[in-house]
Amino acid sequence: MTDRTALAEFLRTLRNRTTPESLGLVPHPGLRRVRGLRREELAQLAGLSVSYYVSLEQGRALHASADVLRAIARALKLDEFEENHLLDLGAVQAQRGKRRRRRTERLDPHLLELLHAIPDVPAFVHGPSLDILAWNRLGHALYAPHVDHDSVESPATRPNIARLVFRDPEARALYVDWHAKAEGLVGLLRDNAGKDPGNTALSDLIGELSVYSPEFAGLWTKHVVRPCSVLVVPLRHPHVGEMTVTQQALNSVSSPQQVLVVATVAPTSPSQHALRMLASLAAPLASSHALDRSVPQH
Repeated sequence: MTDRTALAEFLRTLRNRTTPESLGLVPHPGLRRVRGLRREELAQLAGLSVSYYVSLEQGRALHASADVLRAIARALKLDEFEENHLLDLGAVQAQRGKRRRRRTERLDPHLLELLHAIPDVPAFVHGPSLDILAWNRLGHALYAPHVDHDSVESPATRPNIARLVFRDPEARALYVDWHAKAEGLVGLLRDNAGKDPGNTALSDLIGELSVYSPEFAGLWTKHVVRPCSVLVVPLRHPHVGEMTVTQQALNSVSSPQQVLVVATVAPTSPSQHALRMLASLAAPLASSHALDRSVPQH
């Protein structure tokens, strides 16, 4: 997908999902042949000529300025994430950057130090394409006990969060509300793709999931943009049963594209008890970096 095509597709999606009534407009009388706003209506709301807006939506305009895109965002009443994504696509179009060669992502050593400093809190670090670059003992035990702990140490074997959720049945079973988790991941990938369209690892991942996961493909066409910051996630863990964690994504200052994800539980709650049980199960196996699958269900 070219930069102009990506911008055009996002604009069409935004317009088609918006009704005149939602913007306080009185629809023109007669039969409407479109689901959402007409191009003429959106152009008028944004203060643009109809011909110029049509050229944007058809991918023919060579450049869309930030002022024009902000006017469209205001007209459609976009939230901050959607507006930023629209501006990201416009900036990419202006720069007309090329796909970069794939490079091995190196873990920020400061993030690794921080990861080791919180052994009692489940945590892991991921990059923009959602490859897991490192995790602590509890992070591994909570999110992917069936995956080899040492797999994160090699770029060729690193687990990927999106692949786990969409293509790994054991990882999928972890999430009580799998659909909400899947939607959140797609929104995050859409946001990352807009910020870094030259990332070949990210575009290859999106292509792979679009082919092998019909659920991903369906969600991707909705153009939901939603970076993850704080989420309450109910889990059904194979070794300690149901628990609810508050998942927080913390961006690194020194390596902004790398994110530290930590999972906390409410004090004195059943979830805290479950987490302590998980820690006790994982502790004897820390040297071998794997949970025994024979541990009975609790």
